[in-house]
Amino acid sequence: MPLTTRIRGALGGLQPAMARVGSFIVAHPKDVAGMTISSLAEATEVSEATVVRFCREVGIDGYSQLRLGLALELGARSEVDDRFEGSTDISPEDTLASAVEKILYADARSVEDTAKSISMETLAAVVGHVTNARRIDIFGVGASGLVGLDLHQKLHRIGLISFSHIDPHQAMVSAALLDDTCVAIAISHSGVTTDTIEALATAKKKGATSVAVTNAPRSPLAAAADYVLTTSAMETTFRSAATGSRLAQLAVVDSLFVGVAQQRFEESMHALDETRRVIASKRVHGTE
Repeated sequence: MPLTTRIRGALGGLQPAMARVGSFIVAHPKDVAGMTISSLAEATEVSEATVVRFCREVGIDGYSQLRLGLALELGARSEVDDRFEGSTDISPEDTLASAVEKILYADARSVEDTAKSISMETLAAVVGHVTNARRIDIFGVGASGLVGLDLHQKLHRIGLISFSHIDPHQAMVSAALLDDTCVAIAISHSGVTTDTIEALATAKKKGATSVAVTNAPRSPLAAAADYVLTTSAMETTFRSAATGSRLAQLAVVDSLFVGVAQQRFEESMHALDETRRVIASKRVHGTE
């Protein structure tokens, strides 16, 4: 995983001072690669000790290793990456064309970085649990809830019993009825959405295998999960649109779905053929 990607994913779980250091590094990796520890501390208004603690918190042995990691990452960057470094935020001065260019770059990077950050070992384990589950319950609100609905309809199309809950009260009721034959999947970009955390924690307490899909592997949601599937979304100014995070989450749930479909290939193909046949009757004759 690129170092800046790892740092960006850790920001939500850091104390404010260390988060300030991390945000500065993500926004200015080229500058930081050439900075002394005292220069970085001064630029972020923290002590040198805080910079050292930050390194340890994100799994880096020390400041020299941080600079080395940034230098290696920068050496592998493309010209497009360099052009957009620290400038994916959209400002009033941007033209529509430049705003679209930034959005598409951030979205593409979100999917690309997610592909680098996801653990194949963890994904394979989750695929195994979902394939053999009596039922799968999916929790998420807002934009993450839409991703949950997408995963639900995919699993349902191949004959698995699944439910997606975007209402917090219904999520808690459903979670309370799960057991060790079930899988609970919670989706949250930030990993700090209380409704989603509570639903997953309840499901885990009841014995269900718990899975978190989040951009923050050190978040409370991740801590409540048996397995964590990590996304890595780049954010732009208008975060509420959540396009990058949704695309990253969709890439993860698509990978999960395909893995499950492969494990039960014959049943999946039969179910897909049957559902396609039914849907075909709802299309205008002669169209795809």
